[in-house]
Amino acid sequence: MSAAPKHDVFQAVADPTRRQILKLLAEKQMPVTMISSQFPISRTAISKHLRILSESQLVSVDKVGREKRYKLHPETLLELKDWLSYFEQFWDNKISMLKHLVENEGTSDK
Repeated sequence: MSAAPKHDVFQAVADPTRRQILKLLAEKQMPVTMISSQFPISRTAISKHLRILSESQLVSVDKVGREKRYKLHPETLLELKDWLSYFEQFWDNKISMLKHLVENEGTSDK
C-alpha cells in the first residue's frame, strides 16, 4: 500500500512557478540545474517547488549517473481534469446562450 501524497494535485498546480515547471517537464526530463536556469529565482527555491511536485506525485526523480533528472507524470493530472470536466457544463451552457442571443439579434434587425 502506497502512502498518501503530502500535497495534492490542486495545491501543486496552484503556484504559477510549479505550473511552468510542469510545462518544461512535459517536453523532456531535466535536471534541477536546467530547470532553475529557466527562472529568476534560486536553485533552492526551485528544489522546494520540485519537492512539492514530487510529493503530489506529479513528478519523479530518476538518477542518471551523478545527476538527478525530473520527469513529469501526466496521469496524475487526471484528478484535476476530472474535477474541471464537471464545470464544462456551465461553459457549454453559456456558449449556447450566447450563440442563441447572437443569432436572434441578427434576425431581429431585419
